[in-house]
Amino acid sequence: MNFDPARARLEVDVVAGRSAATAVCASNPMKLLVPRPRGGSVWASLGSFGGGFVAGDETSLDLRLGVSARCFLTTQASTKIYRNPRLRPCGLALRAKLEDGSLLVLAPDPIQSFAGSTYDQRQEFHLQPGASLVLLDWFCSGRSARRERWSFTRLQSRNEIFLGPERLLLDSLLLDQVHGPLEGASRMGRFNCLALIVVTGPMAANAASRMLAEVETLPVTRRAELIISASPMRQGALIRIAGESGEQVGREVRRRLAFVPDLLGDDPWARKW
Repeated sequence: MNFDPARARLEVDVVAGRSAATAVCASNPMKLLVPRPRGGSVWASLGSFGGGFVAGDETSLDLRLGVSARCFLTTQASTKIYRNPRLRPCGLALRAKLEDGSLLVLAPDPIQSFAGSTYDQRQEFHLQPGASLVLLDWFCSGRSARRERWSFTRLQSRNEIFLGPERLLLDSLLLDQVHGPLEGASRMGRFNCLALIVVTGPMAANAASRMLAEVETLPVTRRAELIISASPMRQGALIRIAGESGEQVGREVRRRLAFVPDLLGDDPWARKW
């Protein structure tokens, strides 16, 4: 039996001088909550009625930010990916359009893939000149407390960023058991959490410059518990973090994103982190 992909849509525009959610909809099993629909920035949270992704969940989110609108999008908790022994399609396709002067902060909790699961995430961001984006994409090794460490079948995450017709970034990560055990020393080794932070656009340019300068001065230590690298990109920076624990990576992520509350006009993580 075939099912249509579950869809969600969020649109944010400036209304009477403030960012406001002007369109919000989602179909089962997706949930789209908007605890702050109007203000200096709109805050929204993506979730699901099943508490995560089960086999056959094909979902999509269309996001549009109007001129000068600001939005913070997160998740209710870590995105759990459940067992998929029949390898049915399972994943999320996100497509975001950011108009001139807008700001999107996409900062979900990490993806947590259970043993035997598959997940395919594809995210596209189309920025007009003057738009800014802060993107966090991260995942952990699974339920390590239950000795499920890098035991999922397959995980792929692909991020593309366009400025007008020009592609600024294509970052694709594939972890698949067909290429060998993921927990091996030559693959994930001692690390249990990986994170990608992308900061681009005029509103985030100063923060990107600071991050590049800070990472450049970090010492390189043999068998460090936390490894950070940084690469410049047009109007921004790309930061990669690998850590032996999710808690370590989470603390570093919070430190790197400490500039975000000033852009949003409030701290969206005050009650969460």
